[in-house]
Amino acid sequence: MAAPVLEMSGVALVRDGAAILADLTWTVREGERWVVLGPNGAGKTTLLQIAGASLFPTRGTVTLLGERFGATDLGELRTRVGLSSSSLGERVPPQEKALDVVLTASYGVIGRWSERYDGADVSRAEVLLARVGLRSFAGRCFGTLSEGERKRVLLARALMTDPELLLLDEPAAGLDLGAREALLRLLSRLAQEVGGPPIVLVTHHVEEVPVGATHALLLSRGRCVAAGPVHEVLTGPLLTRAFGLPLEVESRDGRYTARATAY
Repeated sequence: MAAPVLEMSGVALVRDGAAILADLTWTVREGERWVVLGPNGAGKTTLLQIAGASLFPTRGTVTLLGERFGATDLGELRTRVGLSSSSLGERVPPQEKALDVVLTASYGVIGRWSERYDGADVSRAEVLLARVGLRSFAGRCFGTLSEGERKRVLLARALMTDPELLLLDEPAAGLDLGAREALLRLLSRLAQEVGGPPIVLVTHHVEEVPVGATHALLLSRGRCVAAGPVHEVLTGPLLTRAFGLPLEVESRDGRYTARATAY
């Protein structure tokens, strides 16, 4: 069995007396590509914040990349995890060049200041922009890019440090159909890449699950509804339990669709 990259046992997160996550036990292993689905308020983003060492749970144990929370420097641990999220994108100065958005991940900062980068760093950032289809956008200001282009720049940034775990928080949110499909094609290539980092991708929609996803975790009201191989979890009955609405699911060529059943 592959080595665990992330282990949570009995994890809970309580705020103002309300449980955002409750008694969650979950393991992500090398070579796995997970999708986390659930309705609004299910605790998906909170789960990702804990997985990225940005949030400490109220209860339970978390071991990330072999380091146990409470017995390690979480700041150092965060540098080993790649993250792409809308909240991160909102913090990028609009005048920041796309190349610098990617490059500054080397220091874990947002907005280029007086830090120094060598030629290898610049070359890697250029290669990653090319990898996400934005080779000619290196000098463009982040604020002038379309939403889809910003998502791809943030994905390149998440890969900059050659992360040991890649966390993607709703990477396709807010995209039109064309931009969503272009991004999913890119994410599918990444998910199927041999030797690539383990991935955890959060989404509301099964239509945004990339080809190559191996496992799925369904959350509802902070609790695990189901977790396991993607084809066993993304089913009508389990999604119905998670979303509280009668749903039917179809799968074709590694992509999923869901719709409400006839009343």
